[in-house]
This record gives sequence, structure tokens and C-alpha cells, in this order.
Amino acid sequence: MTEVNTVNATAAALLGLLHAGPMTGGQLVAAAGERYGAFFSVTRSQVYRELPVLAEGGLLRLGARGARASQQYALTPAGRRAFKAWLIAGEGTDHLRSPLILRVLHAGSLTVRQRRALVERGRSEYAERLVRAEEAAKSADSTPASAPYTRAVAEFAVAHNRAVLALLDSVPTD
Repeated sequence: MTEVNTVNATAAALLGLLHAGPMTGGQLVAAAGERYGAFFSVTRSQVYRELPVLAEGGLLRLGARGARASQQYALTPAGRRAFKAWLIAGEGTDHLRSPLILRVLHAGSLTVRQRRALVERGRSEYAERLVRAEEAAKSADSTPASAPYTRAVAEFAVAHNRAVLALLDSVPTD
């Protein structure tokens, strides 16, 4: 059985998503991108690595088989307890891991043309992300029980995207 204190952030992210009901690995990857994409990345390989471990630990149970041998996973009572214990523990620090910001930090090593292209690509991507974040913030009140928390995170995503755009605006490109 998996010990509660060994649930990592990725496992906790999956357990949190499964509160909505059983999902396959592919559905979890999509849901993680939609729900967590602005602040926490969960890759396909991480999902498929964590699911069997969580199931073996009794935190998930196997559900129905789907198309192309996809396997649904459902949260168990032990999984709910492990998730809640992870929430309460509040351990771990946040680490921003942004390849774009790392590139901006070293942009002085680029030619003017390369630097402009880097900043333009970053602006384009973050402008799109900002639009999605603003849309998510507008619809954040749709689930009453979690509305204040969903709204707070949605507003963070908007502020984060604006901050990256402000950073890109401050980078000298000539």
C-alpha cells in the first residue's frame, strides 16, 4: 500500500482530477492540461507512470475498459484520504521552470534577429495563453463549491500571463 506521505505533486494532481469521476489516462492528460496548464504541467509519460503505482497502492481502482484497450481509473476512499492528507501537509516549494524565461535571460548571446524572433514567438504564445486564461477566469464561478478557489487560480493565471508579456515587452530587441 502506498504511504500517504509518499504522494507526490503529480500523483496528487491526478487524484484531484479523479474527484470528478473515473477517467482514462488520455482523459487525465487532457483534463490536466485544461485544469492545471496555467501553473502545473503534467506530461503523458508522468500520467502513465503514476497510474499503475496509485492503483497498486490502493489509491485508485481499475474501472471499465474503453476503446483501444483504454483503462479507466477511479478514486478509492484511500485515494481520497491520501489526496486530502497531501493538501493538508502543504509541503514543498514552488519552482518556476520556464524555458522561455531562461532563453530571455541569455538573450544577449543571440543576434538581434534571433532575439526579436524569440520575443515575438513568446509574445504570440503568451498572448494566446492570456486570452484562454481570461476566458477561464470569466467562467470560474460555474462550480459553486470550488468557485472562490477556481477564481483565485484563474486570476493568478491571468496575472502570470500578463507578467510574462510585460517581461517580454521590457526585453531590448535591438
